[in-house]
Amino acid sequence: MVANKKPKTQAARTGNSSLPARLSKNIASRRHALGLTQAQLAERLDIDTETLSRFERGRHLPSLATLEKLAEQLQTTIAALLDEPAPQADDDALAMTAWLMALDDHDRNFVRDQLKQTCHHLEELHAREAQGLRS
Repeated sequence: MVANKKPKTQAARTGNSSLPARLSKNIASRRHALGLTQAQLAERLDIDTETLSRFERGRHLPSLATLEKLAEQLQTTIAALLDEPAPQADDDALAMTAWLMALDDHDRNFVRDQLKQTCHHLEELHAREAQGLRS
């Protein structure tokens, strides 16, 4: 009996996924990291939720204009959306960035200052606790 061998594609040889698969994974990953629902992102893109769902399932590819809007709303580049998915560096930072982007400049600066003061306060508190434990 002869085995049925299919020729390997370039994607299979290199381990790369197809463009629709890469794009769909990257869109969904970035959207989740930013804490957005499909409905929220679709509204920002001025498309219906089902269309975004098709993009995320790899059923349809967005137009170049929509891809550009996607990259902007997902705070990334078109190249990153088309690239092999990389591990997310810091999902918390992405979520905080999304929260800040929804604010006007004055409120954004206020929140940054509050966060900075809180972090400095906690650093000092931990330093004092560490010194107390060493004494």
